[in-house]
Amino acid sequence: MIPLWASHAQLALAESNCPVPDGDGAKLAYALGRAQQKEMFMKIQKSLKVDEIDVSDPMFWARPLEEREGAFAVLRAENPIPFVREREIPDVPIPPGPGYWALTRHADILETSRRPEIYCSGKGATSIADLPPEFNEFFGGMINMDDPRHGHQRRIVSRGFTPRALAKLEADVSRRADDIIDNVIERGECDFVSDIAAPLPLGIICDMMGIPESQRKMVFEKTNIILGLGDPDFGEGPAGLIALALGAGSELAALMNEMAELRRKSPGDDLTSSLINADLDEGAMTGSELASFFVLLVVAGNETTRNAISHGMKALTDYPEERRKWATDFEATASTAVEEIIRWASPVIHMRRTCTRHTTLGGQEMKAGDKVVLFYSSANRDEKVFTDPHRFDVTRSPNDHVGFGGPGPHFCLGANLARREIRVMFDRILHRLPDLEITGPPAHLQSNFINGIKRMPCAFTPGKPKTQ
Repeated sequence: MIPLWASHAQLALAESNCPVPDGDGAKLAYALGRAQQKEMFMKIQKSLKVDEIDVSDPMFWARPLEEREGAFAVLRAENPIPFVREREIPDVPIPPGPGYWALTRHADILETSRRPEIYCSGKGATSIADLPPEFNEFFGGMINMDDPRHGHQRRIVSRGFTPRALAKLEADVSRRADDIIDNVIERGECDFVSDIAAPLPLGIICDMMGIPESQRKMVFEKTNIILGLGDPDFGEGPAGLIALALGAGSELAALMNEMAELRRKSPGDDLTSSLINADLDEGAMTGSELASFFVLLVVAGNETTRNAISHGMKALTDYPEERRKWATDFEATASTAVEEIIRWASPVIHMRRTCTRHTTLGGQEMKAGDKVVLFYSSANRDEKVFTDPHRFDVTRSPNDHVGFGGPGPHFCLGANLARREIRVMFDRILHRLPDLEITGPPAHLQSNFINGIKRMPCAFTPGKPKTQ
């Protein structure tokens, strides 16, 4: 069960030795950078020529964000569908594949997403590398399936995401958001990611599935391991990555198997009970399907919201005028602000599809079996779709981002829940911690798959918990 979240470039980052400033030096550099920031735009840097850009090179993903954004801008303009070779990674038993077509434009990604009969997911959507089907299914679940299996599983899982089911979670989201603020408000400073952004989505997922509080720390730790493959904070080089992911996935699956056994004997009002109920439409999930779905839910369902909240807070600190707009009239601005945070963050950088037959996309001919990688992060900066795409604008409308994937059968099932969590969390931040600011540079996850932030210091004026 090799982790699908790790492509060759991501695994190779564990081999790299990229110096990252830390401590007082990093804080000083961050403060100077903020003091010099007078524009309302990210200043992208087109430091690479089109023939120098290699998105499979792990060193590309270690470059500053401004350089990577500049590189994708060059690709969109000069070579929007390059063919990229796959690299061999030392000590990782995954042979390099034949290469892939990299999609950088919004229109091409929409076209690919709408036509699953031509661009399939069943060969692997969450891994650029070719992995055995059983590995794909365990770590990616229905994301790595095509119809009819995909449709069948999605209809079962949809039981937890109906308007009625989401309405039941409304109070839980609000209560957990208040608890999160209560836990930090007297301190005056904290780590924004671990103390504010992470607890909400993971807590709601565990509430949905009926996971006891005593197991939630373990779920958080194992989720970080799977998401952090290739990052030195979560492993000891490529050789240990597979074992780490296997162990983390197995522990999450074992927890879900225990929960399923408990709910068969004593059903509850949670999604686990619903998914194993054979009397409902579409029947029940098997034990292996349920375990795979849980791994997918706590990894994919958690990271999107956690990283969107983290990137959103960073953007509101960097662009105080946008923060002022939202804080002045929260409700009127919330809908557009949440969509802009998702576009800006682009938490999932890419997904893969595989051509089922000869086709032409954006003027480029492709053969059956060719891999196609959809770079959502690039599509969300497409100048033909977004006015001033490198500007963070909480009132942006329209905002046809692909932060939840493109249109079609694989559009994110939990999108509305994620939107609600982001909205509620920022309501609590802007009203209860109104002067919260990021005070140092974020520690970014070293990944070409997840646009993650591991740690990010923040400070605010202390206050009193609601419970007092």
